[in-house]
Amino acid sequence: MKGMLPRAVACCVTVWPVAASAQQTTAMPQLAMADLKALQDEIDLQRSAIAEQRRRLDAQEKRLIELEEALLGQMRAAGVQSGGPAHAIAPARTAQTPPAQTRTAQSQAQPPAPAAAASKPAEPVQKVGEQPAAAPRQEMAVLADRGSVLTKAGRLTVEPTVEYGRADRNRFVFRGIEVPQSVLVGVFDINESRQDVLTLAGVARFGISDHIEIGVRIPWVYRQDSAVLVPLVQNPPQSGAGTVNTSAKGSGIGDVEFLARYLVSNGTNGWPFLTANLQVVAPTGKGPFDLPRSALGNATKAATGGGFWSVAPSVTAIVPSDPATLFAVLGYNFNFGEDVDTRISDAQIDHVEPGSGPNMTAGLGLGLNERTSISFAYAHNWVFSTKSLVRPITIRNGQTILGDPITTRTRDLQIGRFLFGISYRVNTATTINWTVEMGATDDATDLRTTLRVPLVLN
Repeated sequence: MKGMLPRAVACCVTVWPVAASAQQTTAMPQLAMADLKALQDEIDLQRSAIAEQRRRLDAQEKRLIELEEALLGQMRAAGVQSGGPAHAIAPARTAQTPPAQTRTAQSQAQPPAPAAAASKPAEPVQKVGEQPAAAPRQEMAVLADRGSVLTKAGRLTVEPTVEYGRADRNRFVFRGIEVPQSVLVGVFDINESRQDVLTLAGVARFGISDHIEIGVRIPWVYRQDSAVLVPLVQNPPQSGAGTVNTSAKGSGIGDVEFLARYLVSNGTNGWPFLTANLQVVAPTGKGPFDLPRSALGNATKAATGGGFWSVAPSVTAIVPSDPATLFAVLGYNFNFGEDVDTRISDAQIDHVEPGSGPNMTAGLGLGLNERTSISFAYAHNWVFSTKSLVRPITIRNGQTILGDPITTRTRDLQIGRFLFGISYRVNTATTINWTVEMGATDDATDLRTTLRVPLVLN
């Protein structure tokens, strides 16, 4: 027994360290796993935070790109060259963080840049003109009636206008037969007419909001008409043939126009600039049925207005496409008839319905620099026939007898014009616009030129 006790004690001493070591070995992996899990959670949290930051940066970059595109579109639509102040936008965008997809690829394929290179500023960009925030809202120098840029809210634009138009008409009418060697046998007449119209107008436009503009145009018109008529002369000539010269002049207020425009789209999200226009013309000038006439029915004074109410809705579309700006106008002109109750020579005219019809314009504008732009366009008006209710007048025994009413119609008119315009911005408040129109069809005015000087007040 005495020999066994020391052996038992020795065994206990030997087993105890082994058991303690086994217990310590089991506790260490559990502690390491807890630390690893906490570290992994921290990594996941940081990754989530970075992903959220990337998402916000991508959203901010997308918004910035949309704003830059809208700014460039407005500058091009306003006739401001995009090569000037607008170019200061591009370096700022390229210096920003790329999208998340490219950032991941770049971080894997490229080593990190040194701190000095990362903090290096972008190359300086030369600025021409003024900052984009102060860029003037210059109109395109085409088709003065419907500019491309609305007046800002609360601002008033006054626009003095000078316009001159010239129309020549030469018509040769032959009634007979043609024999060999181009000899005409029969009757003919020659009608040559000239028309000169000078218009001085004042236009005022006010911006109710950034989307709505109203305006009024008050013209003063000076007009001179002249005509030479060689009526129904026999060929070979006979005695008694004469030439009739007629002329008429007139001046006074013309037809007052009321304007309203609404900005439908400001050119964002891939849409063009869309503007809805409404023009109402009041017959404040002297119309063709308000004039004194001779016994033969010729007017002794020239008309200064159309004589009828007119409403013309239209839509203007502008598509910026660097370096050009495409634009188009599509509209319809409604003319309203009325009772005129006028006698001209041997006819009593009771009612007249002037022809209505569609109109369109298409062209492009080019910004030469931050101040100057030019425009080219073609405009066409299709005017349907005018319908009149006429009663012939006969004199019997000194009494005037009116015949049965007859409805007459004129032919349709095709009025086509080529246009050229130039615009120069003097300063942020003043622009000079000059437009030239040349007739492309027989019914169009041969030449019309317009000078406009918009002045932005307050």
